[in-house]
Parts: sequence; C-alpha cells; structure tokens
Amino acid sequence: MRLVLGFAVMAGSAAAQDVPPPLTDTDFKPVDLIEAELGQLLFYDPILSGNRDVSCATCHHPAFGTSDGLSLGMGDGGMGLGPNRVADAANMPEQRIPRNSPALFNLGAHEFSVLFADGRIEVDPARPGGLRTPLADDMVVGFASLLSAQTMFPVLSADEMAGHYSENDVAQAVRRGMITGQGGAWDIIAKRVADIPAYGDAFIAVYDHIDSPDQIGFTDISNAVAAFMELEWRSDNAPFDAVLRGEATLPEPAATGMALFYGEAGCVSCHAGPFLTDHQFHAMGVPQIGPGKAERFESHASDLGRFRVTGDPADMYAFRTPSLRNVAQTGPYGHSGAYADLRDFLVAHLDPVAALQVYDLDRALLPDLPVDDSRGLADSAAIAAAVTVAPVTVDDAAVDALLAFLDSLTDPDAQAGVLGIPDAVPSGLTVARMPEG
Repeated sequence: MRLVLGFAVMAGSAAAQDVPPPLTDTDFKPVDLIEAELGQLLFYDPILSGNRDVSCATCHHPAFGTSDGLSLGMGDGGMGLGPNRVADAANMPEQRIPRNSPALFNLGAHEFSVLFADGRIEVDPARPGGLRTPLADDMVVGFASLLSAQTMFPVLSADEMAGHYSENDVAQAVRRGMITGQGGAWDIIAKRVADIPAYGDAFIAVYDHIDSPDQIGFTDISNAVAAFMELEWRSDNAPFDAVLRGEATLPEPAATGMALFYGEAGCVSCHAGPFLTDHQFHAMGVPQIGPGKAERFESHASDLGRFRVTGDPADMYAFRTPSLRNVAQTGPYGHSGAYADLRDFLVAHLDPVAALQVYDLDRALLPDLPVDDSRGLADSAAIAAAVTVAPVTVDDAAVDALLAFLDSLTDPDAQAGVLGIPDAVPSGLTVARMPEG
C-alpha cells in the first residue's frame, strides 16, 4: 500500500486506483503443455499457407517482438524476414497487408475478449460457439477460445497466407467461397496436416476426440496454435511488474515517466489496467498509409476502423487501444504502422491533429513494392476531424521520461519465450528464423 500511495502522491493528479494491481495466475487461462508443443510446430510450419511458404511466424516473429518489424507486411509473395523481407519477383504481392502486424503478448489472458484493430471478433455468450465474428455462426463452433478463432482469418487472406486466386487449392477454395465443409479451405489445410504422420500421431495423443488422422479438423489446428501463443508469450515479469508487486521501484527517468503516464500526460485514460489497454476504440489520428483495410470491391484507401464493424458514424477512424506490454520491441506503431520510431510516434500521439499535417512516408518502414502507399493521406483532414482528444504539451525531458517508462514494460522472459523456435517442423518445410552472424 505504501508503494501505491507514494506513487499517487508523486503522480499528482493520478488517482491511486489508476495504478493496476499486479498480475497473477488467475488472470490467465491454464495451458496444456503437450497441446502447446503441438501448436509450436504448427505456428512455425508453412504447411498452413496456400503456397506452403508462409507461416504464422513470418508476420509474428519473436525477433521482432512477435510482430514483423515492418509498417505494413508482406505475407504471400514475400521472401525473408522483418525489414529484410522483399517481394518475390516470380510471385509479386498484389498489395501490402493492410494493417500493421499486432504483437501477441498476453492474448491468453481472460481480459482479452475482443481482437483485431477494429474488434471484428469478440466473445459473445449469446452466439452459437460463444463468439461474434463476420462469419456465419455455424462457422465458429469448435474453436476453444477467441484467440483460436482469430487464426481462421490469416489462412483465408490472399495477402497473408492463402495466396491469390488460382495459385493453389486453398486460394481457389477461398475464391469460390468454400471455407467450411468437404473441399473447403479449412478442410484442405486440415488434410495437409493429417497426411503428415508425425502430426497425425501428435493430434491423437493430444485430443481425446481424435482417434485417427482423418478426424483432424481446422479447429483442432487452431486450438493448438492458440495454446502455444498463450503459453509462449505470457508477459508479466517486466520491471513494471516488480513495481506493481511492491518488489522494486523504477529508476529515473522511468519513475518520472510513470508519474506522467498516470498523471498529466493522460496516457492512462486509454492505456489502463495491468495490460495497459482499455480494450476500447478511439480515433487517435494515425496517418493512413498503404491500401487500407477494405473489401476487394471497395476502392477507398482509408481504413475506417471500428466503423466497418458497427456502421456507427461515431466510430469512424477509431481503432482498438493496443496493449503496451513490450511496446519498445513491437514497432512500427499505429494500426497502419505509420511510425517506425517509438519516440516519433509518441510525440505525434500527444498532438495527433498537428502531426497529421506534417506527416510523410519517410517515417514508415516499407519494403519496396510498386504500389502507391500515399493514397490514404488524402483523407488526413477527415481523420483529423474524428479526433476528440485534446493535445498534450510536454517538453523533451518529459518525452524522454515517458519513453523510459515504456521501456520498463519490456519483459525479457516473454521475449525469450517458453518453447522457442523449433529446429524443424514435421512437414520438412523451412522454419522462419533469423540468419546467423
């Protein structure tokens, strides 16, 4: 209690209840280790992608804070990892992935009941399967968690994992609208996995309802992948956590940064709780670069955010508040990855309307691709008009202090992971890993 009260005094306007309680095991779902070990192999195995050349780890790699180190990534049609990823001239991507690749830390915590930048999937006990998604209700039965259901989207995305149109059987099934059922995209992926004896044996060992490989379904695959992510990237051992547990205090300037965060800078108004997110949606004026998240038949380049889900004009250009856990490792920043540098993003975030007026693409990190990444910048005035937060004025020393506090959210254990990157996967395909040396 002395720590909380002392901090509340130091923070000035920050109320004691703004500082969250420490995380404990009760905040997280229990994970079966054997299931997670199966999920580890699947997470790193390109067998789940249409062209067998992209895995979950391609865009969510521990070397880049479980993201990909790019403003907007390249899934299918790219070669290499992170900032070194380039387009494959023989299979040129049609566009960049429309949104920045989100980090995967703590997604197994009970508190995470809505996912994606626009919140298009969320826990809903009133729905069959207990989830609300853009897909038909009968398509979400069998997923063990919201995180498991999240995995169904990348494998169906042409830009991410499926491939384009006639390139492979998965892409063809997606093109025809065949997702579930015999011959659907998920069925094709499940059969690929089931045809590999090591996977067949592993699924029989992990799941009581599977007696033979031909019973493996896509939901079994996604449930195992989710279990791996839940185990691998739990993050609750940063210096910040030691402060919350009363075991330590932050050094300067991080201590001042914490006071600013919970005080006059007002960061806690959105980045609240032990995961530093309110899980709500706010229009914060992040510049729109790249193609924007839209349907293939839509021509606009701006990502309308939460409005795409609710149709409520009040949700125009609003995006979900990201967790700040390990934020110093997870750049670039913003739903479009518009800012490669955390300091640059923080300064812009303090006065987003002013930042929009001077933004240029040099602040992003985009691999070469013959596309127009600036089209969405034409909508900057509309994006600025949606911003309702007042600008915050702080000096350079305060920015330094805030950055030091954000660095205290880095958890070395979560960065290292629990199981790590496997040496090989049962398919024999290439595992995504950074080159040595």
